[in-house]
Amino acid sequence: MKGKMKGAILPGNSSAQIKEFDIPEPGYGQVLIKMKASTICGSDIRCIYREHTGRGAEGYIPGTIAGHEPCGIIAEEGPGLKRFKKGDRVIVYHISGCGLCYDCRKGYAISCTSPHRKAYGWQRDGGMAEYLLAEEKDLIPLPAELTYVDGAQVACGFGTTYEALEKIGVSGDDRLLVVGLGPVGLAAAMLGRAMGANRIYGVEYTPERLEIAKNTGLFDKVFPSDTSAVEKVAAETGGYGVEKAVDCSASDSGRQLAIRATRAYGKIALVGEGGTCTFTPSPDLIHGQKTVYGSWVTSLWRMEELVEKLVRWGLHPQDLVTHRFPLEKADEAYALMASGKCGKVAVVFDEEI
Repeated sequence: MKGKMKGAILPGNSSAQIKEFDIPEPGYGQVLIKMKASTICGSDIRCIYREHTGRGAEGYIPGTIAGHEPCGIIAEEGPGLKRFKKGDRVIVYHISGCGLCYDCRKGYAISCTSPHRKAYGWQRDGGMAEYLLAEEKDLIPLPAELTYVDGAQVACGFGTTYEALEKIGVSGDDRLLVVGLGPVGLAAAMLGRAMGANRIYGVEYTPERLEIAKNTGLFDKVFPSDTSAVEKVAAETGGYGVEKAVDCSASDSGRQLAIRATRAYGKIALVGEGGTCTFTPSPDLIHGQKTVYGSWVTSLWRMEELVEKLVRWGLHPQDLVTHRFPLEKADEAYALMASGKCGKVAVVFDEEI
């Protein structure tokens, strides 16, 4: 397919720019995807949008088309495909690993340390364009029951959340605390409810996100983030604390809250990127025999498992999208996401999506 396409880049000065690019041609084991939806992740704001602060796996190559939450339909096939074909609806797992290291062979390309590892939207062109060149090995099928906006959310945010909840084993035995009610925190509540958590509490600093969380109906109680939050959670749980907690805030105080509001023998997952965590090991962790898990994105196999479960559970991640923009208004979309006064923000490429 010859021709030109539009795509958005992030110069690092709190803006997005639309530029013109050649439409890429798929090589061996590759596909050309016509983009349908691409959602914005908080890590884009943290490491790329405001300024290029990411390093290593989070290092952005200036001029690269942004967007690591892509979903679309295969428009062209390269030679050597083994599973997918033209016309298939697909989600793109946003890290293209070497495929040969220990982590890649487990499906965790996110943890690949090979120099051949490249993330879509970071070191290779991502989904904020009319077309995306992708490796077949990075694709996950999108069932007809899910929308393209559903699939874009799975590509990072929902996959990341599902991994964390599986690590701590959320079930019907648990009361779940979610700290930080941005898109990942809302996803934690939606998935936690489907996995059986019998009570879900949320804590958030931003008034707009507190209101969004309340309106979702996913939480039993939502509290503002202040010095009384631990006591409020304790009061709701008979003084014990919750069995499971997930921190999506990436703040020191938020992580302290997740740890201290969890009862003895409880489990905590740290998902929010960046920041610090200051706590006193003996009273906060050791004496309560609590377990803290670090959780970074997810694996290909678990993301495909999540897609199957979303269909079975009748869940639609797109329900957490509060704003949609066309590609031409990508600058507005990123600015809104950077403000924190929203839920999930999506760039869509067809009006009917």
